[in-house]
Amino acid sequence: MSHNTFGHLFRVTTWGESHGPALGCVVDGCPPGIPLTEADIQPWLDRRRPGQGKFVTQRQEPDAVRILSGVFEDERIRERSGGQVTTGTPISMIIENVDQRSRDYSEIAAAFRPGHADYAYFAKYGVRDYRGGGRQSARETAARVAAGAVARKILDGVTIRGAVVQIGPHAVDPDRIDFAATGDNEFWAPDPGIVPVWQEHLETVRKAGSSTGAVVAVEAVGVPAGWGAPLYGKLDAELAAALMSINAAKGVEIGAGFAAAALSGEGNADEMRMGNDGPIFLSNHAGGVLGGISTGQSVTARVAFKPTSSILTTRRSLDESGQEIDLRTKGRHDPCVGIRAVPVVEAMVACVLADAFLRHRAQTGGGAHRPGPPRG
Repeated sequence: MSHNTFGHLFRVTTWGESHGPALGCVVDGCPPGIPLTEADIQPWLDRRRPGQGKFVTQRQEPDAVRILSGVFEDERIRERSGGQVTTGTPISMIIENVDQRSRDYSEIAAAFRPGHADYAYFAKYGVRDYRGGGRQSARETAARVAAGAVARKILDGVTIRGAVVQIGPHAVDPDRIDFAATGDNEFWAPDPGIVPVWQEHLETVRKAGSSTGAVVAVEAVGVPAGWGAPLYGKLDAELAAALMSINAAKGVEIGAGFAAAALSGEGNADEMRMGNDGPIFLSNHAGGVLGGISTGQSVTARVAFKPTSSILTTRRSLDESGQEIDLRTKGRHDPCVGIRAVPVVEAMVACVLADAFLRHRAQTGGGAHRPGPPRG
């Protein structure tokens, strides 16, 4: 199995399976001299950790991360930076699995769950890890969050924040989105008023043994103009690819996204005026990216997540011998996988932006040209 690595200068390789002894990642390309300890990474993993409410999987994993390589500390470094720093060599991190219940999957060892990647993996490889889905499992995303924590250390001055803005048919009013409110409830909701609606909807879904989809919005504030490249290195294309690589993601919008198709040219154009520190945009339908290059506005995106495929409701399917079967999936599963996807979405955005920053710095020195009269 190939294609476990993404990025160009900031490269991330993840490894491990849902029910293996551990999972983790290797981050290559992180610049040297950046303070980094497990304490910088653990808070982000704690946000993604399972078992933190009745509307997510009850699997109990501490998700405790250990850094195995790529950092160094001695007295000289403590004097300059106050502690352990990156060396510029590959950073390897490991997260042990401690609460696997593989027996939950014994009854479906040879069955294909409808809507799941079981059949696709079998068709490609002829073998698959049915215990929680192996590499198909959202458990793999813990490694992405660890890598994203490293990426955030590179992105000085950039703030990345996400929120669930829709669960099932119930969406947050765009005018009521407040990213600061997401820490006050278990749904990452940016509007406290939607929480009772989502609770009622998810309680109905959970008791029925079913699942529901969700939409996650994310914004990166403080991205300067100039990151990304034209044509085949577009920042928005790389963001879309990274976000679509997340388990259960089925759609990505940048900026206005599909809504832009209903706008006029006048309505879609992000008009500009000159401010004291450079251009000021009067709207942001482009999502902070034009021609594949950041504009200095907030970079915005939305990701649609399908309902979890492992459900208790009986569905028609096949097994590996080609026999028609009726299948229901036992085990501990998220009734709405989108709830725990927020830290993962943020992490993937961080990794893409860290890579874009390093590439921009390598090609141009990292500066940005501004409109105005010639200097000198």
